[in-house]
Amino acid sequence: MNLEEKLKILSAAAKYDVSCSSSGSSRLNKENGLGNAKACGICHSFTDDGRCISLLKILFTNYCIYDCAYCINRKSNDIPRASFTVEEVVDLTINFYRRNYIEGLFLSSGIIKNPDYTMEKLFSVVKKLREENNFNGYIHLKAIPGASEFLLKMVGYYVDRLSVNIEIPSEENLKLLAPDKNKENIFKPIEFIGENIFLDKVEHKNFKKKDKKFVPAGQSTQLIVGASPESDYKILKLTDYLYKHKNMKRVYYSAFIPVNEYDKRLPVINKPPLKRENRLYQADWLLRFYKFNVEDIISEKNPFLDEDIDPKLCFALRNLHLFPVEINKASYEMLLRVPGIGIKSAQRIIAARKYRSLKFEDLKKIGVVLKRAKFFITCDGKAIEKKDLDGISIKNKILLEDKSNILEEKSLFDIV
Repeated sequence: MNLEEKLKILSAAAKYDVSCSSSGSSRLNKENGLGNAKACGICHSFTDDGRCISLLKILFTNYCIYDCAYCINRKSNDIPRASFTVEEVVDLTINFYRRNYIEGLFLSSGIIKNPDYTMEKLFSVVKKLREENNFNGYIHLKAIPGASEFLLKMVGYYVDRLSVNIEIPSEENLKLLAPDKNKENIFKPIEFIGENIFLDKVEHKNFKKKDKKFVPAGQSTQLIVGASPESDYKILKLTDYLYKHKNMKRVYYSAFIPVNEYDKRLPVINKPPLKRENRLYQADWLLRFYKFNVEDIISEKNPFLDEDIDPKLCFALRNLHLFPVEINKASYEMLLRVPGIGIKSAQRIIAARKYRSLKFEDLKKIGVVLKRAKFFITCDGKAIEKKDLDGISIKNKILLEDKSNILEEKSLFDIV
């Protein structure tokens, strides 16, 4: 099999690994070096400064000794198989970079022989890139569950981001759908990576001349949504735990795609639960940036997110006793709870009202989405909407307005 055929197979096999974030790395170029990870991100994603960049996203091999029910590369599948050599991955990365096709590498792998053997192959790739080819571009590596801490420690100084995929949110269903995996082999490296990221930051603070950083862009993980019956509540509780206790940078959610022939362990679905995936990302955003707790967003009694409206609006409708909020007096934390007010617009409100009382027309200029916020705010005691509207009425009004906006956009497109 030639290199082009391998690339076709192993890039297609990697498409189910999700990670679309800016790099968060500060790895600069060196004299006579190649590449710079300072402002890079990954896989046709957008960086903080608005640039769209991409990585070479491949598997080292799609041969695998595991038989996970949801995975296209499971050992029981009769599919074309291929493996790169270490030199082939290095050459592809360097040559693609020089042609300006990519700004870094996203490398994962099926499990060949055992976790340590596979991890050694991946380590050889990143070490050769960094030391022999002086490559300073962004590298995101998928750590192999069950690999030794010694290997994880070594590889962590050569990559920008490491991730260990949890995939199935509960131990019970992990045993059912991925019998070759276990909870300990997944969470042990997550904990090890998190602890060493923290220790490395402490060392850099005290010993600033230290050259190498351990996983400077942080660690991430991926959860499959819909392959097993866990509720959104259970998924978000796990997410919250990872952020607060395991030094996790990002959790990614991947809607279950039935890529294999019928397996009675998996649900029968017509299409991936993409709306549910989207709502989980929105809830994740509230946890990380809007100072929400899981119980603010969802509860054990009502364990699934509303697919019709976003979690922030859902919170407001469930807690109408907290609203309306007076724009000229409310705290920053309370402003963040108002649908239609984001972080930047809340900061602008706090800054602007120091000089004068804000009106509704001012809020629109600041960036507040008034079509949502108008139900939950007042300006100098005045409201746009009636104060006695119930949650169902507000929800229906917002959904109707959203629907009319979509129809208007379609009609304008047809005219053009």
